[in-house]
Parts: sequence; structure tokens; C-alpha cells
Amino acid sequence: MFLKRSGSWEKVTYPNARGLRLAGLLYSSRKKGAVLIVCHGFTGSKEGGGRALEMAEELGKRGYAALLFDFSGCGESEGDFADISLTGQINDLKSSVDFCLALGFERIILTGRSFGGTTALCLGGADRRVAGVCTWAAPSEPFDLFNCKRDQLLREKGRLVPLSGEQGTVYVREGFFSDLRQHDLYGRAALLTPRPLLVVHGSSDSVVPDWNARAIYEAAGEPKEIRIVEGADHQFTGRHLEAWAALFNWLGEHFPQTSAKPDLA
Repeated sequence: MFLKRSGSWEKVTYPNARGLRLAGLLYSSRKKGAVLIVCHGFTGSKEGGGRALEMAEELGKRGYAALLFDFSGCGESEGDFADISLTGQINDLKSSVDFCLALGFERIILTGRSFGGTTALCLGGADRRVAGVCTWAAPSEPFDLFNCKRDQLLREKGRLVPLSGEQGTVYVREGFFSDLRQHDLYGRAALLTPRPLLVVHGSSDSVVPDWNARAIYEAAGEPKEIRIVEGADHQFTGRHLEAWAALFNWLGEHFPQTSAKPDLA
């Protein structure tokens, strides 16, 4: 484990179950209380184009720590992106939970955007150390979503399958798809109760339609909340403050911190 401090930010590294080094950024003034582990989306990175950094600092003002990390094969973490799998990301997230608990944090809250939200829900349902989960624009049936993105016009590179989307074309192994079939998102959502769930989605999401959010919500037990941000796309372009406000309000209700400040709503 390696930590390098810069102001309230610390660069951190820690191993996953395969011995690969995961790179993270920890925003915290103390190693206790609640920490949010933030999971980036498919092909994304921990910084989230800068927005994840800003959100972490807003969380800090409300008394919450935040860990942003790169899944293996992404950003600054070790590994090959072509080896991506939902099982692998769940294991990376579990290693991140282990890391935060070892630092002394008492409550672990998971939040993730898109495929990162799917990952957060999968681990949260199974790992009782997780106190709550918030998903943003998460696909509830990831096999169907990614299977439709196979690019039939591009040839496979060896045993790598091309996937095309908003961010261009990436290549993954065939095992990525068979692994997705092994995970039941609705079953994991049901297992989360009585721990709280917040489902956030944009009504104009053309990548992951908002029926995914409603399906996750319906599968989950109480306590649960859903917030559909009207007009928001998959990236919450120009509407991210509304998504932030939903998260901050939910945290204040279920995980109040003594230094919390008024929400953005």
C-alpha cells in the first residue's frame, strides 16, 4: 500500500486479488466515519473528466470521505483492458472496500456510474460490510446491453471482440459476455435490504434507457429511492448538480455526518 498526500487529496495504491496494483485518489480529512467509494463507468477513469474530483470535494464539505479508483486495466491501474469482466470489477471493488476498512473507516457506501453502478450493486448486495449503494445510469441487464454493441462490421482481433459505442471502439475477450450471464442484478438488488438504495437516472439516457433504473428499483426491498432527472442524458450533461443533490440528500437522511452542510437542492 502506498499513500502520497497533496492537500486534502492522497494518491493511494493497493493490490487487487490478482496482485495487480490499483490506483486511487482518497479525499479525506480523517480516517473514520463514512467513506464513499466511487466507481467509474465502462472505459472511464477515476477522475471522471474532473467532475468526480469536484463531487468528492463537495462530499468533503459535508463530512464524507471519498475514494476514487481505477478498475484494473483502466486509468493508472495495472492490467489489460481487454481482460475486463464484471466479476473482475466486483473483485477490484471488494479490494477497495478492504483497503478503506484497513484505514479505519467505519461505514462503506458505494456509488457508481453506468457499468460502475452495476458493479457497485453486485458487490453491495453480496457484501454485508457495505452500508448502502447509489447507482447512476446503471444497466440492469448488462449482457443484453453489451451484446448489442458488438460491431459486426469490424473483424475480431485474434480472440478479441470489438465493441463500439459513444467513446469509440474497444476490444474485449469473448469471456466478457459469458461472465455477464452469471450475474443477476435484480437478485443482488433484492439482497441489499434493509440497507438503503438510491437509483439515479436521466430520462433522456439513450445509452441505458431509464427503464433499467425502474427495474432495479422494483427488484429492491426497502428502504429505496429513485430519482429520474428530467432531460438528463447518460453523462448527466448540464444536469449533474441535480444528480449530486439527490445523492447528498440521500446521504444526509441515511448516513448523517456531524459536519454536514445544507444540500444543493
